Amino acid sequence: MDGRGIKRVIVEQREEVEFLLNSGPVIERELSIDRAFSHPNAVVIMGPRRAGKSFLALLSVRERPYGYVNFDDERLDPAKESLNEILRSIYEIYGEVNFLVFDEIQNAPGWEVFVSRLRRTKRIIVTGSNSRLLSRDLSTRLTGRHLDFTLFPFSFREHLRLKGRSWPLPEVITTAREAEIRRDLDDYIRDGGFPEVHKFGRSILKTLYEDVLHKDIVLRYKIRKTAPFRDLARLLSSQYGREFTHARIRSAVGLRDVHTVSKFLDYLVSGFLFIVLERFSFKLKQQFLSPRKIYSIDSGMLAATAFMISEDRGRILENLVAVELVRRKHYRGEGEVFYWKNPAGAEVDFAVKSGPRVVRLIQVCHSFEGLGTKDRELRALVEASEELRCDDRLVVTDNLEGEEIYLGKKIRFLPLWKWLVEG
Repeated sequence: MDGRGIKRVIVEQREEVEFLLNSGPVIERELSIDRAFSHPNAVVIMGPRRAGKSFLALLSVRERPYGYVNFDDERLDPAKESLNEILRSIYEIYGEVNFLVFDEIQNAPGWEVFVSRLRRTKRIIVTGSNSRLLSRDLSTRLTGRHLDFTLFPFSFREHLRLKGRSWPLPEVITTAREAEIRRDLDDYIRDGGFPEVHKFGRSILKTLYEDVLHKDIVLRYKIRKTAPFRDLARLLSSQYGREFTHARIRSAVGLRDVHTVSKFLDYLVSGFLFIVLERFSFKLKQQFLSPRKIYSIDSGMLAATAFMISEDRGRILENLVAVELVRRKHYRGEGEVFYWKNPAGAEVDFAVKSGPRVVRLIQVCHSFEGLGTKDRELRALVEASEELRCDDRLVVTDNLEGEEIYLGKKIRFLPLWKWLVEG
């Protein structure tokens, strides 16, 4: 493509950006990147496709002189087009700019050298939907010269803002207001947090899922065993909230070795389709060898892609809590997230570690119906708190709120909607 063709693409992208910024309500995201502009580093925003990375970057620079190009545009061929030619076109269209926003720049060979040079005189914001590629390239040329952020789909609080709910919540909530929030939570569980679902409906989630599998993984990594790879992705979608091992997955999808399973899983996690949690142990070797747990990045995508005979609300709530905890880790630095299980099989869904200590234990229970359910869940929480010396014990449920003394230990109960809102 000649310089005129490149400029035409960038002009059309600029028009699309201006329409995007002025076409609807702006939902303030809980992740802010403004603090990064006080440092002479490149800003890197990673996260799932269509989670709002570009919008976040553009909102941060819209009042500043900036230029923008999307390298995920099929009209641009970053392998053939000169990055300097693209930069020249940006200057001709946008004029003198201090900020440059590059969308999905990992598609351009040699981008890290290009960004490393530009960051000396410009503020650079890079977005990407593949953490593996970005991390690999950043470590070669931009070590110590970039600040990373990870953006997730809308949280429940952001979902409420999108619906125009009053914020913050009053100290005393009426029965009618609580019922409204619970309906909103059901909508959030069903639809998930990807912004485009609210424009195009839930069918967009299957398209998004297929784009990640095919464009971001199969084509990019030249996967030849596409059938077992897709089987693995589908299996993991249906195993959310459960333990898995590479050996068990290998047998289930017919792959020959666990190294291929490990590689495929890494692709799926780096493409932001799944979150993997390790079992907590004070011994790192034991932590690495223990089974792990898998969760979907979004409850809406989970409903759209997982093979489910019937809804398991308890596991769905657990998936929501897992994603929210990891979101809080990235947005607020609240600590690493694990699960806990002892040799006798007692299990706690989440253990949050800050520094050398586990500071919070969370059990997720849809309800305590069923013989022995409450005793089993609370006993595991107490056993974990004693072993880990953690006094913050919480049970997240559908409805219960309050405190209870169990085996001499205080345990708090919170309904999921309140835990998600009050955070």
